[in-house]
Amino acid sequence: MELNNRKLKRILIFVDWYEPGFKGGGPIRSVANIVYNLHDRYEFFIFTSNRDLGETMPYKNITADVWTSANNACIFYASPKSLSWSAISSQIKSVAPDFIYLNGMYAKYYAIYPLLIKRLNITAAKVILAPRGMLQSGALQFKPAKKKLFLKLFSLLSIPRRIVGHATDEQEKNDIYKHLPGIRDVVILSNFSSIPKAEPLPVNKEKNILHAAFISRVSPKKNLLFLLLLLKEIKSSVNFHLTVIGNVEDEEYWEQCKNAISQLPPNIVVNYKGPINNNEVHDILNQHHIFVLPTLGENFGHAIFEALSAGRPVLISDQTPWRNLPDVKAGWDLPLSTASAFVDALNDIGEMDDGTFQVWSKGAWQLANDYINKSDLKDQYLKLFS
Repeated sequence: MELNNRKLKRILIFVDWYEPGFKGGGPIRSVANIVYNLHDRYEFFIFTSNRDLGETMPYKNITADVWTSANNACIFYASPKSLSWSAISSQIKSVAPDFIYLNGMYAKYYAIYPLLIKRLNITAAKVILAPRGMLQSGALQFKPAKKKLFLKLFSLLSIPRRIVGHATDEQEKNDIYKHLPGIRDVVILSNFSSIPKAEPLPVNKEKNILHAAFISRVSPKKNLLFLLLLLKEIKSSVNFHLTVIGNVEDEEYWEQCKNAISQLPPNIVVNYKGPINNNEVHDILNQHHIFVLPTLGENFGHAIFEALSAGRPVLISDQTPWRNLPDVKAGWDLPLSTASAFVDALNDIGEMDDGTFQVWSKGAWQLANDYINKSDLKDQYLKLFS
């Protein structure tokens, strides 16, 4: 396609995985929502992989290594041969973006190379780095030596002073300043989200029956094993059904999860459904009472918001921006240091009757609806990309 026909300012986004991929979870939604909300003000170019997370085969019916127009953006689905310094540098030069937006931190081709290209003054674009929770303490505990080395080199090369950070809350802003000393600026902007339905689809809640959904990648950070280990403490009078949906990223971790599942009592049933496309999430949520995610850290939590917008209360850790949920009867945000609090919450929810549950269902939906209605995000993003 013709890259010289410039109509608006250009934003070049680097992201490991993008639509039609879905196994990469929230980061894909973050980028798709930015494009959807701002495509009338900017020209978007997306450099991404030509295959989904964990897949060896490329997407069907998509031509790799060329710029293709799709869904309000020009997308370059890179095959392995296009993942080189010279190829990425060439694409940045050909697009000549006004802004480069990096959706993540440690990926060699989708963050490190673009940052080094900026450091070498190969591009004059304003570079915006969104760590996507990768600087949270819960995330840094995995592969810590590699990440510490990266951050040290990052600082030694004086890269932070050449870029702007995008944080989604005050805690992430503090994390960025702590681990990227000297950074030019850090802007707090929440993520664009999906639009809540007009009203939640009701689901009947019988006493002592509880259906919960865990929708996330199966990895240590998402903390599924923590949840599975405490399920045996649920009262025998509560029939608890958990549906686990997501891509298995860590096979060893998944083996631990399966072992925990095998030791659960008869009143606890766990079903693993594998990964699903994003457009199927809402239908899955409608079949369950609550969403559960005892995560070690989220900078937004698109699945959490999806659950709230579907009118499903959420049981999550206190390591996300979604806090003080009981105050508005939208869910429970609990400290991971107190597993008994999660057990107590599950017992209480399990014993709820339909009338009580519908109050919490409406509270969850209302929180999502209020978030959208009170947001001036578009104006704030226009300032970021200026």
